[in-house]
Amino acid sequence: MVHILGTLLPEKQLVKFALTHFYGIGHQTAARICARAQIHDRCKIRGLTSPQITTLTAFLSSPSTAPTLPSFPLATLDYVPPRPLGAELRREIRDNIAHLRNIGSYVGRRHAQGFPVRGQRTHSNAKTARKLNRVVRYS
Repeated sequence: MVHILGTLLPEKQLVKFALTHFYGIGHQTAARICARAQIHDRCKIRGLTSPQITTLTAFLSSPSTAPTLPSFPLATLDYVPPRPLGAELRREIRDNIAHLRNIGSYVGRRHAQGFPVRGQRTHSNAKTARKLNRVVRYS
């Protein structure tokens, strides 16, 4: 097992699928990160070298300040602006919801009441929204 930034990555898994264990990284972003770090599509976590692990760690810790890699024909990418990952992304989402609640918008009120936010039906199918938008009540 390999630990990168506190996340445990299984050794038998392909790198592009293992990177999705990080909060905020999907399949497309993981494929782009692998191409940028010049990691083959079929490379598994146990097949990574120390410089590749260092490159991944540097990029994931701060994408905006990560060193640029030399360009090879194998890894042609469009520029993707850096996004926050992990705890930073969670904090940003929480702050956005808090802002919506503070300004009293419709979406903020739905979050505060624990109802579905994006127009879903409330008569019978709001179990997931009740779970995710749980109202914190202090006695």
